[in-house]
Amino acid sequence: MSLALATTSRPDATGAPFDVDAVRRDFPVLAREVNGRPLCYLDNAASSQHPRAVIDAISSYYETSHANVHRGVHRLSQEATDLFEGARETLRGFVNARSTREIVFVRGTTEAINLVAQSYARPRLGPGDEILISWLEHHANIVPWQMVCEQTGAKLRVIPITRRGEVDFDAFLGLIGERTRLLALSHVSNALGTVVPVERYIREARRRGIPVLLDGAQAVPHLPVDVQALDCDFYCWSGHKMCGPTGIGVLYGRESLLEAMPPWQGGGDMILAVGFDRTVYNALPWKFEAGTPHIAGAIGLAAAVRYLQALGLERIAAAEHELLEYATRRVEEIPGLTIVGTAPEKAAVVSFTLERVHPHDLGTILDHDGVAIRTGHHCAMPVMEFFGVPATARASFAFYNTRAEVDRLVESLHVAREMLG
Repeated sequence: MSLALATTSRPDATGAPFDVDAVRRDFPVLAREVNGRPLCYLDNAASSQHPRAVIDAISSYYETSHANVHRGVHRLSQEATDLFEGARETLRGFVNARSTREIVFVRGTTEAINLVAQSYARPRLGPGDEILISWLEHHANIVPWQMVCEQTGAKLRVIPITRRGEVDFDAFLGLIGERTRLLALSHVSNALGTVVPVERYIREARRRGIPVLLDGAQAVPHLPVDVQALDCDFYCWSGHKMCGPTGIGVLYGRESLLEAMPPWQGGGDMILAVGFDRTVYNALPWKFEAGTPHIAGAIGLAAAVRYLQALGLERIAAAEHELLEYATRRVEEIPGLTIVGTAPEKAAVVSFTLERVHPHDLGTILDHDGVAIRTGHHCAMPVMEFFGVPATARASFAFYNTRAEVDRLVESLHVAREMLG
């Protein structure tokens, strides 16, 4: 199949055209070659690529308006502050938070979860209390809770998953109880692509008065998220997985909970007054943003949000679902290949093993052909343990990928199988 044929407009679920050729022209990196072949970038669950609009927004800030925020009366500081706080409003609207006071800028999902673990959970937990997570989680939604349990004497309880890679809801009902103090779940699995029906879990937790944190790092790039409709208490995500810069992310928190939480870090800008006898902390959200923030990162993330919104999250989800279905059919044709994670509701992620071929060797051979996939445990070692594999190969698709790139993946897998299998 030629690249031209593979990238012609395809309709989304509403019938509106989705011009992949035009979209790909927005991403400069997609024009480069690797080892003499056009780049075929299928590692989007690790980090997505950046459209020109994001690159230009960051460049424009550094070229014309760079200064520190919140602290200066001069023109550049005012411009930088307007851009930074305007980005906060863009992110508020993106997830439909009630107020910008509920939008805290952090370095990413990992820092957001650690903030909640140390500022919300740690002061409230004691021996015998329980935090409930699932077997599906990324390490970032495991280790911070283990640390809090060590600090407080609380216990970490884990909801099992099924062989299809779904969180076992019946098992969850048997685990949640009087001692549960927090439920922390991934909205979408990074290792398997499973879309967790978090609304069901939130309803049960809410009925018992248990707060809920959602790791949305793999969800916000691919589907619309409304934190008010979800009725969760905390929602965390990273910019670099949704076409934004690295080193920037967002913690959404219910205002009443954030208000009652102490600051996690101390320093400049998270204060109103400092004396040697006491300090008066700043209002929300700034009391959680100590020091000079990642101003350019916030501006770039807001540009990424505007870009995705212009395309339409529903159209993005439809385009990626079509790619997932096509990729699943194609890789299943390969003898000896086993897909790991077969939940009926998935994001555009295909994790797999190839008989008698180690995933790392597979990734190296594909790279020689210009095909970029991820290999390893994907920061989800318990998932690998559950399926009895040391690692998987993972192809993760974005809306700018094409059927032609799926075909290249399959061709390269056949080559690898012939060489190593």
